[in-house]
Amino acid sequence: MTAQAKPPLKILLCAPRGFCAGVDRAIQIVELALQRFGPPVYVRHEIVHNRYVVDGLKAKGAVFVDELDEIPDTEAPVVFSAHGVPKAVPETATRRNLFQLDATCPLVTKVHREAEIHHRKGREIVLIGHAGHPEVEGTMGQLPAGAVTLIETIADAERFEPRTPDALAYITQTTLSVDDTAAIVAALKARFPAIVGPHREDICYATTNRQEAVKAVAPRVDAMLVVGAPNSSNSQRLVEVAERAGCPEARLVQRAADIDWDRFTDVATLGLTAGASAPEILVEEVIDAFSDRRQVTVEIASTAEESVIFNLPRALREAAE
Repeated sequence: MTAQAKPPLKILLCAPRGFCAGVDRAIQIVELALQRFGPPVYVRHEIVHNRYVVDGLKAKGAVFVDELDEIPDTEAPVVFSAHGVPKAVPETATRRNLFQLDATCPLVTKVHREAEIHHRKGREIVLIGHAGHPEVEGTMGQLPAGAVTLIETIADAERFEPRTPDALAYITQTTLSVDDTAAIVAALKARFPAIVGPHREDICYATTNRQEAVKAVAPRVDAMLVVGAPNSSNSQRLVEVAERAGCPEARLVQRAADIDWDRFTDVATLGLTAGASAPEILVEEVIDAFSDRRQVTVEIASTAEESVIFNLPRALREAAE
């Protein structure tokens, strides 16, 4: 097919998109550990929720495990993922004298500290989040069993019966839908007006910014593609946000090979974004795949600028310099 014969396609490329500061830091921690100490570097759980990233780190010598008991007695570094871990995990690592590098996103650590403060003040804690997500397991694991109640939906909030209704606090997973979370918080506040919330929103800046960009683009496009992993909470939320904001069809793809081309035959304007754990190379791969089939023009649709950078662990700062 000649370039002239290709039908035109306008891509509205959301900005911000892709890697956030916490994901960037976590990947750097593994890469710098490999450079400084050599392979293997053990990583508990996926460092971030992206198969391309994980496979790339495996090729460099990272060894991913589900639990610490899969790691032999070793002097090699052991990295905890960006999502955070229950307190029992570093305690076990310390007992085994493992060399720990904590890649927990500082904004997740902030939620952990909030939970501990509420608990010390005698408050019963509600965590708004998704059951089974590693971040939720890590946050609930900061406190004794039963200290935190998980709320996933408005219905959960409406039937929640606290032990101490006058001493309640809520915290949230950092990667939720801003609008869904606001509705759940409103339901809790309607029932428990004295409930204490965070000083600053727990939903992180990157989640909020990516959702705002999608909201701005969704009404202007025929379809939206979100590059991200099926187990990535923030990527899944971007699909939902696009649909609610008026996009006729929104799809999650891990990379260009996942695109169902039949669905995009009649699309004249396409929205494109990426979850916070998806690398830009996969976004470029999607654009290239469309360019093979269509005469593509790309317009950047920017709603915010991001300049957040998080410090690396002290043990790795010298390696970075």
